[in-house]
Amino acid sequence: MKLTDAVEVNQAGHLMIGGVDTLKLAQKYGTPVIAYDVSKIKKQIADFKKAFIEAEVPYKISYASKAFSSLAMYELVAQAGLGCDVVSGGELYAALKGGMPPEDIEFHGNNKLPEEIEMGVEAQIGCFVIDNFQEIKFLDRALRRKHAKANVVLRVTPGIEAETHKYISTGQSNSKFGFDVQSGQAKKALESILKNPRMNIEGLHCHIGSQIFQAKGFVMAAEKMVDLMKKWHDELGFDTKVLNLGGGFGIHYTKDDQMIPTEDFAKDIIAAVKSRAKKYNLKMPEIWIEPGRSLAGEAGTTLYTVGSRKDVEGVCHFIAVDGGMGDNIRPALYQAKYEAYLAERPNALNEQIVTVVGKYCESGDVLVRDCLLPNTHPGDILAIPDTGAYGYTMASNYNRNPRPAVVFCENGSSRLVVRRETFEDMLSCELGLT
Repeated sequence: MKLTDAVEVNQAGHLMIGGVDTLKLAQKYGTPVIAYDVSKIKKQIADFKKAFIEAEVPYKISYASKAFSSLAMYELVAQAGLGCDVVSGGELYAALKGGMPPEDIEFHGNNKLPEEIEMGVEAQIGCFVIDNFQEIKFLDRALRRKHAKANVVLRVTPGIEAETHKYISTGQSNSKFGFDVQSGQAKKALESILKNPRMNIEGLHCHIGSQIFQAKGFVMAAEKMVDLMKKWHDELGFDTKVLNLGGGFGIHYTKDDQMIPTEDFAKDIIAAVKSRAKKYNLKMPEIWIEPGRSLAGEAGTTLYTVGSRKDVEGVCHFIAVDGGMGDNIRPALYQAKYEAYLAERPNALNEQIVTVVGKYCESGDVLVRDCLLPNTHPGDILAIPDTGAYGYTMASNYNRNPRPAVVFCENGSSRLVVRRETFEDMLSCELGLT
């Protein structure tokens, strides 16, 4: 029986992830544990690919690894033939260790450090996504020292504001990311790069935000970007080979999230670029997209153990679990909403409205507000689906709590891919005074 898009129920009535009983996962690996259904990741990849293949357009899919960065994830996406984007030296290091071919790596970020840029040059990565004028100078300096050349893509802000939380909206002119088009910044940057013999500019990039449910914003961005391609073709003789339209495709967190199928996003983007390019008699560029949340998000479910309870009749009912904002900061940071289920009896009658809170010393440590659940007891396993993106990668050791374990589940088997931190791990970088 299908319960949600994130989990299934077996004959015993228990929640399943990738064909594995969640109670057995909790028993084997402890809690909190983030369990991924690998088949869901593979399906999302296949759906994106299908849209491009059927449209017969050149394309590249790069996994936005900030959503969930781990050796196992890099191995998985590399095996699927995807590239990846990284935003730090640490992500670049992990991607290379995880088997990502250097030529399939894009380096993003609004403040790439000189040493990070040098690291990318030495690794001979596929391209740098240029974000600001200082970066042009840093990259030029690194290329001179190494007697090297690099492919680059210019990130611009097209002036599109997506219907999303203000913290994750990035396409507007006052964003900290990219070169503003309206002020002339972007054109000035392009002119500078075109004059540099060490930089081969392949194309343009934009990203309008995250957790977007309508294709309209992507279509508007695609049209504005092709308009820009035409303008710079006429004014500068610049032929855009690559048009990278970023990611931000929304996923299901609660029943209120009205998302459209993955392939429909891609189809609408492709159609917009095709139509506009034909209008201007421009050569069809290679379309790049950067899905992150939409590959990893719905595949992940976090399992917790229920602990204490606080009831103030007529005021509040709190159920506390053994994790919280340390493994999922999104509710506190973005007011993100989730649903929750008891792993052992998800189909039991809901008997109470409670707020699920964590064990951290912050009043804002709330995972799910006003959650409908059956009566719970200490030791019950609580499952929160759709936690596969921006959970583990944003995790912290606040209150000296270890970060959780991560397991991959597929075809009835589970595999530990990130072990739980120990207290010793948390002190491994500390020297003390003696």
